[in-house]
Amino acid sequence: MATGGVARLVCGRWSKWIVLAFWIGILLLAAPLAGKLTSVEKNDNSAWLPGGAEATQVADLQRQFQPDDIAPAIVVYERAGGTVTPADLAKAQADVGRMGSVEGVTGQVIGPVPSQDKGAIQVIVPVKITDDGWDAIPDIANAITDTAKTNAPPGLDIYLAGPVASAADSAGAFAGIDGTLLYTTLAVVAIILLITYRSPVLWLLPILTAGVALTSSQAVIYLLAKYADLAVNAQSAGILTVLVFGAGTDYALLLVARYREELRRHEDRHEAMQFALHRAGPAIIASAATVVVGMLCLSLAELNSTAGLGPVAAIGIAVGLGAMVSLLPALLVICGRWLFWPVRPRYGTAEPTATGFWSRLGGRVSRRPRTVWIGTAVVLGAMALGLLQSNAVGLTSAEQFTTEQPSTVAEQALARHFPAGGGQPVTVIANAATADQVSRALGQVPGISEVADPVVKDGLAMIDGTLTAAPDSQAAQQTVADARAALHPIPGADAKVGGYTAVVVDINDANRHDNRLIIPLVLLVVLIILGLLLRAIVAPLILIATVVLSFAAALGVSILAFRYLFDFSAEDTSFPLFVFVFLVALGIDYNIFLMTRVREEALQHGTRRGALIGLAATGGVITSAGIVLAGTFSALASLPLVAFVQIGFAVAFGVLLDTLIVRSVLVTALNLDVGRWMWWPSKLHLESRDQEETPLSSSEPELTH
Repeated sequence: MATGGVARLVCGRWSKWIVLAFWIGILLLAAPLAGKLTSVEKNDNSAWLPGGAEATQVADLQRQFQPDDIAPAIVVYERAGGTVTPADLAKAQADVGRMGSVEGVTGQVIGPVPSQDKGAIQVIVPVKITDDGWDAIPDIANAITDTAKTNAPPGLDIYLAGPVASAADSAGAFAGIDGTLLYTTLAVVAIILLITYRSPVLWLLPILTAGVALTSSQAVIYLLAKYADLAVNAQSAGILTVLVFGAGTDYALLLVARYREELRRHEDRHEAMQFALHRAGPAIIASAATVVVGMLCLSLAELNSTAGLGPVAAIGIAVGLGAMVSLLPALLVICGRWLFWPVRPRYGTAEPTATGFWSRLGGRVSRRPRTVWIGTAVVLGAMALGLLQSNAVGLTSAEQFTTEQPSTVAEQALARHFPAGGGQPVTVIANAATADQVSRALGQVPGISEVADPVVKDGLAMIDGTLTAAPDSQAAQQTVADARAALHPIPGADAKVGGYTAVVVDINDANRHDNRLIIPLVLLVVLIILGLLLRAIVAPLILIATVVLSFAAALGVSILAFRYLFDFSAEDTSFPLFVFVFLVALGIDYNIFLMTRVREEALQHGTRRGALIGLAATGGVITSAGIVLAGTFSALASLPLVAFVQIGFAVAFGVLLDTLIVRSVLVTALNLDVGRWMWWPSKLHLESRDQEETPLSSSEPELTH
């Protein structure tokens, strides 16, 4: 049997050393570049928006009126339950002078401004965003806070609010995110591989190979971000780590399982690896291609952060695939059979999966397959009812973190005494000739407490409106929508509404658009790939239906967990799309692993017998792969960010549901019930007719050689 030139090249007696040398060279080149990836990340909200968004247009036009590298820090002095004293006011006045000398502060410090209820004072400090971007913000925020707290009168509470304070907290949450995710993922994968392989050595090779793949992909992404304007942020960089280790280890598990199977049939380990690559390679490549194409669909998103995640994830999967089908096989044959110690696969021994747990499970399912798949589908449908409590409307600043942040406490103190949106106004840019009309219309919008005098320059007018609600609240977002509805129709004004709240509105709108576009597109792409791979129409349609049902069930249970276990009141607007893409693109992998083996066996034994043999042969490795992938995504829960925790939990639960229930029980039952019609209209549907007419016996299926 021809095993293919690529397989011989990867694991030949001499060529394996060339493969190893090649990857060592790649690693030496990539390592310095990979370390620079964080330097090209863009984590501010406005950088995520497309250029056509209204808030982006306003931000561009604002540069004519004020530098675009200035952000306010709001110092709040509060005497809780009382009235600020003359000494408090004198302290704030003195701080105004001192804060001007804090490194990073630029322009005029505004204040002190007492609140109408006399319970607090605010000082607005303009901060320059340096060449280091938002990375320097935490140090500046700490310096401002320390200045305000120095020699403060007893009983005077001091807080730091505004964009600078929020950015400082976000920077703290993202600090070390790459290291935290990497080490957590490494620990999870190592533990699971140790349990799976029961070998003190073998687990090192998949992890080592995944590490090389991650470093190489980070280097490629850094170059594209720096020279090709690829949008990268901390979220996509973090997900890259999880994807490369999760999906890469999945491919490693499938390859090692087939290699171990072939070692029992071939005395020469080089020949065994050639056969393993020849047999498992197409399924691994098809699975990775499905994930890559699914991720690239994200490139069509309106939101820059989502569009950037597409190529970032696709690069990670593609490089991971390359490493797992070249470097890993070379390492395995270099090291030899001793890697599997203490349970080394010896030539001529029986394959243990032939009579294992998955073989017995298949036998039980085969007794009443129709009852099994209908009952399983009903249970999954019931689990999906949790979707009725979905609230993917976006997360406020307070809801973004799993723990209470200083900026959140400060915003609450500010809202107790001043208009909640005072630090982050609605900004309108309009033609100067209509400035007065626009100002009057803005002042009449519900939710706008006051309107500043227009600033006119170069034929344009900039008008700020103060929000009565917190700038990240649903009420503030409704105010922005009302302002746009009121100002857009004004003749000749060409009014555009921007500001922080408008950015949030446009991000949420872009996410909803992306959900409607990309979810059907990914389904269509995956359906086409499955059709080409399995050379059938019925099987791909059934598999897609099971994946969608699995996704709905996983999302339903996850939302119930968010409400009643985690006490999360909402989800980010991007949550459904991210979970869908990860579960469908990655979840379909397991169906590909199973169904390619079922098809291989069906050519000899018919679909029903092939379904049982395929389940017995792949059940253990696919379940192990699912546990690894679920474990890597659960590593996202180690971060103090609600969006990451939600994605990690939902994907981890969905992967486990898919591997343990959907793939092993539902798909197997459907294979048994539908039979040869799974392969319609291919020739296999006709060729397997004679075998299908033979009733299944109660004996356990035997693996074929």
